[in-house]
Amino acid sequence: MQKTILSDTSCLIILGKIGELKLSHRVFGEIVVTSDVADEYGSRLPEWISIQNPHNKNYQQILEASVDKGEASAIALAVELNDCLLIIDDLKGRNLAEQLGINITGTFGVIVEAKSSGVINSVKPILAKIKTTDFRLSDDLEKKVLFKAGE
Repeated sequence: MQKTILSDTSCLIILGKIGELKLSHRVFGEIVVTSDVADEYGSRLPEWISIQNPHNKNYQQILEASVDKGEASAIALAVELNDCLLIIDDLKGRNLAEQLGINITGTFGVIVEAKSSGVINSVKPILAKIKTTDFRLSDDLEKKVLFKAGE
């Protein structure tokens, strides 16, 4: 059985801004978000994104002391799921998820996986589009992404 792919808001927003939201679907198939993430995203979700919420709202509220509501809900749900990959970009959220034993990747990990799996031929055009947005992409991070993608 395929692991659940759970996304926080940032990946949806950045890929949506550059017209590449379907990239995550082409790489992973169905994506799950929480209703808090869907609210933060603020636009209509495509049919291949489903909503699932954590059962333990108290745990989510505890996590909200460290990260925002969308990240807290995504992390809380990831803890409840047995086999999950969480797409999360925020450093604080990533660190918290890793401490809790959650498998993580980020938007750039999705892009590298798209190249590795043959969904795209090159990450460079995607990175070029991201650079036209307000998403922070340092020269060092860009070099790391290009290296991981073999470019």
